[in-house]
Amino acid sequence: MITTEPFGHVHGQPARAFGISDGGSVSLRLTDYGARLTELHVPGSDGTTADVVLGFDDAQSYVESPAYFGATVGRFGNRITRGRFTLLGSDHQVDVNEKNNHLHGGRHGWDSRIWDVDTVDPASSSITFRTSSADGEMGFPGSCTVRSTYSLSGERLRITMEAVPDATTVINMVHHSYFNLAGHGMGDVLAQRMRLAGDFYIPVDSELMPTGEVLAVAGTPYDFRDAHPIGQYLHDLPAVGADVFEGGGGWDHNWCLGIPDSRGLIEAADIVDPGSGRRIRLWSTEPGLQMYTGGYLDESIIGKGGVPYCQYAGFTLETQKFPDSPNFGHFPSTTVGAGDTYRQVMEFDFTPV
Repeated sequence: MITTEPFGHVHGQPARAFGISDGGSVSLRLTDYGARLTELHVPGSDGTTADVVLGFDDAQSYVESPAYFGATVGRFGNRITRGRFTLLGSDHQVDVNEKNNHLHGGRHGWDSRIWDVDTVDPASSSITFRTSSADGEMGFPGSCTVRSTYSLSGERLRITMEAVPDATTVINMVHHSYFNLAGHGMGDVLAQRMRLAGDFYIPVDSELMPTGEVLAVAGTPYDFRDAHPIGQYLHDLPAVGADVFEGGGGWDHNWCLGIPDSRGLIEAADIVDPGSGRRIRLWSTEPGLQMYTGGYLDESIIGKGGVPYCQYAGFTLETQKFPDSPNFGHFPSTTVGAGDTYRQVMEFDFTPV
């Protein structure tokens, strides 16, 4: 079943919310503002459901927030140093919107617009949103047609992001939900047990920019290969991002994932809330995973139902190419040729423990 209702206005334009349920224990709510996920209700081991994504009650609150809650992010998710890169021998300068660097598509990225609804398919419990991106938008070369599809099947959610440019460009789309398996307003996530399927990670500097190194996680606070509470080694973590966010806080790094399985998907993450038994397992087509623990959130952010969030109120699972890939030849390429299709698939399983 798919429902539609008003979700407020963005710059005088009406936004809509869409509910998806296939009769099972998982249901979700989306909005065409940013093609984003606003609610995700998943079961615990006793069958009790909770909304496990951070967010707001109306479109205008998303407009006013810099947190990218639940959004489809592009043209380039994550960061580009100084917003500069060279492509096919030509230098490009894209929008700089996080101090000195580019972040998540720029000040007017794909998260900050109302998308068209391309397809609503109750039979497959799916919705596809569509938008376009002009040549030169935020400084990126080539125009693109872009789609983001959410499909629910039982306790599995598949998110498919696609873009087709008319000229060679760089594309790195990400989905930017913040998860808290205890429930979106239930405090911090530091006791939830996380496993990340990455043997290596990308170190960053005080501006959260990659150094270009690819280091082993073994013996470091970045080693999540065996499940343990997210916060277990928090105090062993060097301060990161101190030149962007005062004091820095928690993880905001890319893990390098393994090889695809027979479905073409790569294992990324497995997280459990011990109190409720709620669980996320994630696979993706992408070689990287940006896990951010929400260290820069605070109580000034008032979420759904008037609940104030807090530091570490949620973690992101942004499958992607590596950050700043256009400037590092040994990172996975984000270059997409004219007429080629960029495609990323994320598959979540919410079967409880």
